[in-house]
Amino acid sequence: MAGSGSNMKNIWIIANWKSNKTIAEALDWVSKVGPAIPKRDGLKVVICPTFSCISEVKKAVTVGNFPLMVGVQDLSPFGVGAYTGEEPAKLLEDYVNLAILGHSERRQNFGETDEMVAKKAEQALANSTIPLICVQNEETPVPEDCKLVAYEPVWAIGTGNPDTPQNAADVAKKLKQKYGGELQVLYGGSVTSQNVKSFVSQENIDGVLVGNASLDAEEFIKIVKGCEE
Repeated sequence: MAGSGSNMKNIWIIANWKSNKTIAEALDWVSKVGPAIPKRDGLKVVICPTFSCISEVKKAVTVGNFPLMVGVQDLSPFGVGAYTGEEPAKLLEDYVNLAILGHSERRQNFGETDEMVAKKAEQALANSTIPLICVQNEETPVPEDCKLVAYEPVWAIGTGNPDTPQNAADVAKKLKQKYGGELQVLYGGSVTSQNVKSFVSQENIDGVLVGNASLDAEEFIKIVKGCEE
C-alpha cells in the first residue's frame, strides 16, 4: 500500500509507549521490531519511548540501521533555560524526528490547553522536529504550519472500543477541508493488528497512532505488516 508509486500516500505508524518500558525492555523491542520493518518510501514508522530511554533507543536504531524514526511523547513549551523538569526541543532535536503534542491524556491529566499545545508546536517547528498534533474532533484547533495530526476520540483510547473507520475517515476529511489537502491525518484509539487495515485503507486516513498495542513487539510488527498488505 505504501510507497509503491510516486503518487501513493505516506503511511505513518507511530508507537506511543506512554509511561512504560525500562531501557533493557526498550532495547529488546528495538532488536525485534527493527529488522522486521520493510524499507519502503512512504512507510514512516516512529517509536516514541519515555525520555529516559530516548538516547539508548536512538543509538540502537542508528547502529542497526533500522528504518525507524524516534519521537517524543511531549516537549517543553519553553526554550533552554530556567524551566525545571522540562525537556526543550532544542536539546531533543539530536535524538528525535517527531513530537506527539496535545495528547488527550496530557490535556486531561496535566490541564494542557490549546494555547500550550500551540507553544509546544512552535518550539518543535523551530528545532527540526515534526509536531504531531492530537485532536479530539474536527473542532480542536491545529496550530499554524502543522501538517500532521492524529484524530483520537477520547472514549476510544485504551478502551478496546475503536471508532468506526468510516467515522474516522469522515473526521479526517473535515480536517483536510478545514486546513488544506496537504494535512496528513492519522487515527488513534484502540488500534490493533486486527483493525489497522480497515483504517489505513480509508482514502483520508494517512496512518495510525498506536498506544497499548505498540508495547508488544510481535503485535506491532503485525500492525506494520497489516498496513503493507
